[in-house]
Amino acid sequence: MNTKFINWVILIALAITWGSSFILMKRGMDVYSSEEVAALRIFIAFLFLSPLIFKHVNKSLLKHWKGFVGMGVLGNLIPAFLFTKAETGISSSLTGMLNSLTPLFTLLLGVLLFKSKTKLINVIGILIGFVGAIGLLLVGKSEDMNNNLLFGFYVVLATICYALSVNIIKKDLNEVNSITATVWAMMFIGPFAGIYLFGFTDFTTKLSSNPLAYTSLWYIVILAVFGTALSVMIFNVLIRNTNALFASSVTYLIPIVALMWGVLDGEDVQLLHFVWIIIILLGVYLVNKKAVQPNK
Repeated sequence: MNTKFINWVILIALAITWGSSFILMKRGMDVYSSEEVAALRIFIAFLFLSPLIFKHVNKSLLKHWKGFVGMGVLGNLIPAFLFTKAETGISSSLTGMLNSLTPLFTLLLGVLLFKSKTKLINVIGILIGFVGAIGLLLVGKSEDMNNNLLFGFYVVLATICYALSVNIIKKDLNEVNSITATVWAMMFIGPFAGIYLFGFTDFTTKLSSNPLAYTSLWYIVILAVFGTALSVMIFNVLIRNTNALFASSVTYLIPIVALMWGVLDGEDVQLLHFVWIIIILLGVYLVNKKAVQPNK
């Protein structure tokens, strides 16, 4: 089969997977709290990857422990809780649209904290993206704006965490296989998610008493396995087969998928949402226009 065709299939599959994550969170919260959905997502992903621990975990990699912890906590644990918290106040489609800020913060934090080099076109892209994000949060009825700003801030924090994680991976885990890094990261955070889930929430009570509990749990399992555990590995395959620029174009497709799910789920999606998301994506395009490499 044509390699180029396979790469496009992988790209579209990733966009559908990550773009669908936001509606899956919403369906999980039909029964479970935002904190329970987040903890379940991490713990299930950890259980799914745990058979790989014997192959990918060895003492020689302990020197990278700070990078693994950074990847796990900033790239998975904290965003999982922030995204579900955000969806208690704003729609899944708006959450998905705001997620497109990740490349902008990746560049900005790379310059400020990790000494990456940048060019004027990248800075212009960041500014355009921020304007689009503010406009996106202000769309809707005046009484909804404060709510959008408050809960939209959780998404912004999540994208900042993602951006920090990406830069940490570039700096500290560049020599580590993606599957190995994912297993290590989940090994550090998975047990804590499990302890929180079973020790400090009402998850087991809801599972045994709510008739819709297993339906919502199934949505969370899909989210954990495909949206967290497998997608990182597949994304690494895409980067290896193509290049970072092609792989990063998934950023343009995720908001579109999230929007489509929002429309199908009856969420309030207005024309102005599309206008501002186009502006954000223009900013993302300019950020990726000329690749930025961190100093070594």
